[in-house]
Amino acid sequence: MHHLFRLSVLFCLAVLLGRTALADGVRDNDPTTVRPVPRPGIEVSDDDRQHLKAGLTELNSLIEQLKGKKDPLALELLPDVEIYHRAVSDALTYNEFFAPGDIAAAKELLVTGTERAMQLLKGNAPWTTQTGLVVRGYRSRIDHSAQPYGLVIPENYGFPDGESRRLDLWFHGRGETLSEVNFINQRSKRVGNISPADTIVLHPYGRYSNAFKFAGEIDVLEALDHACKHYRVDDDRIAARGFSMGGAAAWQFAVHYPDRWFAANPGAGFSETPEFLKFFQKETLNPTDYERLLWHYYDCTDNAVNLYQCPTIAYSGELDIQKQAADIMQTALKAEHIDLVHIIGPQTKHRIHPDSLREIETRLAALAARGREWIPREIHFVTYTLKYNKTNWVTIDGLGEHWQQARVDAKILGDKSLQVKTKNVNDISFHMPSGWCPFDIRRPVEIEIDDQLIDAPSPRSDRSWDCSLYRQEDGTWKLGTRVTEGLHKKHDLQGPIDDAFLDSFIFVTPTGQGSHPDVNKWVQQEFDHAVKHWRLQFRGHARVKKDTAISDEDIASANLVLWGDPSSNAVLAKIADKLPISWDEKSVAVGEHTYPAGSHVPVLIFPSPLNPEKYIVLNSGFTYREYDYLNNARQVPKLPDWAIIDLRTPPNSQYPGKVVQADFFDESWRLKPAE
Repeated sequence: MHHLFRLSVLFCLAVLLGRTALADGVRDNDPTTVRPVPRPGIEVSDDDRQHLKAGLTELNSLIEQLKGKKDPLALELLPDVEIYHRAVSDALTYNEFFAPGDIAAAKELLVTGTERAMQLLKGNAPWTTQTGLVVRGYRSRIDHSAQPYGLVIPENYGFPDGESRRLDLWFHGRGETLSEVNFINQRSKRVGNISPADTIVLHPYGRYSNAFKFAGEIDVLEALDHACKHYRVDDDRIAARGFSMGGAAAWQFAVHYPDRWFAANPGAGFSETPEFLKFFQKETLNPTDYERLLWHYYDCTDNAVNLYQCPTIAYSGELDIQKQAADIMQTALKAEHIDLVHIIGPQTKHRIHPDSLREIETRLAALAARGREWIPREIHFVTYTLKYNKTNWVTIDGLGEHWQQARVDAKILGDKSLQVKTKNVNDISFHMPSGWCPFDIRRPVEIEIDDQLIDAPSPRSDRSWDCSLYRQEDGTWKLGTRVTEGLHKKHDLQGPIDDAFLDSFIFVTPTGQGSHPDVNKWVQQEFDHAVKHWRLQFRGHARVKKDTAISDEDIASANLVLWGDPSSNAVLAKIADKLPISWDEKSVAVGEHTYPAGSHVPVLIFPSPLNPEKYIVLNSGFTYREYDYLNNARQVPKLPDWAIIDLRTPPNSQYPGKVVQADFFDESWRLKPAE
C-alpha cells in the first residue's frame, strides 16, 4: 500500500500541482468587468439530467427514512450520506458541472451515497472502519449543512483498538471548479500530494476556494474535531500543511493557532494581503483606514513571532513567483531573531520538487517524534484581535484597543517565578493543566509583569495552575478577573461584521412594510445577494426565518442577521432603541452625524440586546464581494463593526453602495469619538 501511495504522490506532484489554478493577474484588476467564480457549467443533456434526478429522488427517500428512524447511530452518521446528495443536487441546480467527467462522477457519487444509506438503514456503516481513501461528512454548526472532508487512513490502522496516530492536515490549492462533486470524487480516488508512513492525512474541503478563511477556517476546525472523535488521533502530533492556496492556509493556521500543531509546512501561496497583491497581482491599492487595519485579521507577517511556538518548515520552488510568501515571512521572522527553515526546490516553478519533499518529510518525522510542546518555558505571542487570543498557557482576555498590536512575552524562571512583558493588553490569564505546572507547589508564584511584582497563588496539588490579572485605570496590575458592567469586547464577541458568519447564524426577513421604497428595494437586493453568495462562495445554504417565527431557541443559539428597517422587521423594532446607532423613519443618526433614512442604511454588528452572548447584524452578509473572489489574498473583511451606506450609489462588485462613514466600536461596544 505504501508503494502505491508513493506512486500516487509522484503522479499528483507532476499533474495536480502543475495544473493548480492561479488568479489571472492584471486581467482580474478591473472591478467593472469581473468574471464569475466559479464559471458557468456545461449543458447537461436531458438523459443525464433525468438520470441524476432519479438518483437524487431515490437517495432523498432513503435519507428521509434514516431521519425517521431516530436511531442515534443513523442520525450521527447521516452527514456521511447527505454530502453525496447535496453535492449532486447543488451541481445540478446551480449549473456547476464544468466538464463531462463531472457528470460521470456525479452518477458514481449517487451510487455510493445510496449504498451508504441502505447500509445505514440496516444498522451498518462499513466505511467507518475502512482504510485507505475515505470520505466523511459532518454537520456544521454555522448553517447546519453537511460538509465533506477526505481522509487517508493507513493500511495498518487498527479497528477498533490500536495506537493513536499522527495526523497531517493538507490544504488544497485554488480550484475555481472544485465543486463538492469534484472534491468528493478526488478524495475517493487520489491519495493526494503527501502520504507519510503511519499517518492519517485529512483533506478539508474548506467550503470551496476561499483560502480556508472565514467559514472555510471553521470548516477545518470542525472537520478536525470530527476526525478526532471518530479516529484515534494523537493530539500532540497534528501538522498543518499545504501548497499554493493551501500554503497560504498553512501560514494562517500556524500563526493563529500556534499551539495546535507539532509543526507547520507551508508551500508557496501568500502570507499577507498588500505586498502579495502588489507583487503577484500587479494591483494598485488604495485602502481606507479601516480596510488597512482589517488586513491585520489574516496578515501572517504581523503575527510572525507566533511561530516561536510552532516549528515551521517553509517550501518554495526556486522559480516560483509565489516564493514571495516565504521570503516576506523570512524577513518578518528575522526581525524577531528567528531563522526560518526555507527549503528551495531547485530550478522549480509552481510545484513541489521530489527531493525537497523527501527532505521535508524527514524533518517532519523528527518533529513528530518529539510532538508539540505543552508548556514551553518561553512564549512570544502577538494578536490584533481577541478572535485569536491564545497560545499554550497564555490567554489575552482584554485589549487596550482592537486592531492595534497586542503582545505578550512571557518566560518561566526557575520553579517559582514568571516574567511577563505586555503591550496593549488589559486582561490576561495563565492556565497550566494538571501535571504540567513547573512551579513549586509549596510557595506562591512570583509574577513580574511590566516591571511590577505580584505574589500569585501557588500551584495546586495536582500540579495545575490558574491565574488571572487585569490592568487598573492607573496602569498597575491586580490579581483576579475584572468585574465589568455592561458590554465589553471579548473572545468571539469582538467583531467585525464577518465574525457573525463564523458561528451559527440565521437570516431574519421582515414581514412588515418598510418606511421607504428605495430602502425596501436595496434590502431585498442585498438579502438576495447574501443568500446567493453564501452558497456560491461558502457552499452551504443560509438558514432563513421570518421575523415573526424567531424562537427563544433561535435567540439563544444563533447570531441573528436582521434584514429590513425598524418599521418592517419585528425583531429589529424590539431592539432598535438599544443600539448605538439611532434609526427611525426620518433619519439615521451616528453621534453628531445624521443621514436621511430614505437614502441611507446602517449595517453593523453588535451583541444582541436579546442575548448578549450572541450577535445581531443589520443588513449584511459577509463583506467581501465578487471582485475579491478573483484572488484569495483579497478575501479579507471589507467593513469594520459598522457602516452607513448611501443607497444612491448602487451596489457593485466591491461594496454594497457608497460607504459614507464606517468605524469600529470601542472596547465597550460604544461609538468612538468622531475624528
